[in-house]
Amino acid sequence: MYCPFCNADDTKVVDSRLVADGGQVRRRRECLSCSERFTTYEMAELVMPRVIKTDGTREPFDEHKLRAGLQRALEKRPVSIEQIEVALTQIKHFLQVTGEREVSSRAIGEEVMAKLRELDEIAYVRFASVYRSFQDISEFQDELNRLKEFKPLTAKN
Repeated sequence: MYCPFCNADDTKVVDSRLVADGGQVRRRRECLSCSERFTTYEMAELVMPRVIKTDGTREPFDEHKLRAGLQRALEKRPVSIEQIEVALTQIKHFLQVTGEREVSSRAIGEEVMAKLRELDEIAYVRFASVYRSFQDISEFQDELNRLKEFKPLTAKN
């Protein structure tokens, strides 16, 4: 690892910790030449499947699109950045463990909705209304009814 301060190639690891639910390793390093310290992150590089769009076209998986969609649905909702990152990691893991070289955008959308349902019901309904292209209020109501059926009973109910 090259030092970002002096470009020396001799650094040592001072501390290592697992982060992102064990999906990454955070390492504190120290340059043996200039004694500056810096942090690096390591993660396994796994090939993400290509996405088959509804019109049949294929494109590379784009994590930025996925993050943007989640953030749009969760805008102004009480969900932390850490929770969003965990959801992103889980969705990417789901895609990787399928073992498929290509996956439909529908499968990705359904997985996103499952994660949003766990995180925040309002964000779930926001995403579902766009994803499923609700045409009228009855489709919206049907989705709300499905959400009520899915939600386990709690002490509040």
